Amino acid sequence: MLPLHWFLLTPCPLCHAARPEHEPGLSACPPCRQRYGIAEEGLAGWEPLPWWGAGSYRDGLRQLLLDLRRRPRPEAVAALALASHRSMARRQPTLPQERPWLVPIPSWKKRSNPLPPLFCRALEKEVGLRRGELLARSHPVLGQHRLGRSLRFANQEGAFRCLRPPGPGEARRHPLLILDDILTTGATARSAATTLTAAGWRVTGLLCLARTPEREGPPVI
Repeated sequence: MLPLHWFLLTPCPLCHAARPEHEPGLSACPPCRQRYGIAEEGLAGWEPLPWWGAGSYRDGLRQLLLDLRRRPRPEAVAALALASHRSMARRQPTLPQERPWLVPIPSWKKRSNPLPPLFCRALEKEVGLRRGELLARSHPVLGQHRLGRSLRFANQEGAFRCLRPPGPGEARRHPLLILDDILTTGATARSAATTLTAAGWRVTGLLCLARTPEREGPPVI
């Protein structure tokens, strides 16, 4: 007879294999963390605004994200989203009176990138954070995968508009976390943060699923 605990194990959200009993529900199993380069403590940095991510956009994680863009799997995105959130939680405790709102980067394409909204929904469901409907595109921009750093920043200048200013006390109670799937130069995130800040909101940083290695050129997506 099989042990009872075999039937109580939840599978890894990335490879669907059974995981050790002590692993949290939507965490990737140890072999997947190694395969996809999901950092144990996550990744973090400060430019062009504070950011936290699950791992480096290269090798296995790069291929996983490209596959998830084509064939989205909410449970796989959730595993990466929670790894990114844990990276932030370890480094930046939230004040008791604050309840951050999530602001995913909106797309201007007809066939939009499915990952930022899935990223947001995962954190809403698993962490209990709320989405702030605050950001929209003001105009289309060029695809960025062939642009250098300076052109990326110029391309994103004025690309967003804030849908509403904060009400009394909202900016203090609800700092904003911008969500995007991949952080490269940070041009998109900085443009979004500048727009929200100009409207009176307080942006505390960016959560991403992966960070492009700084020494490599822009990824082809």
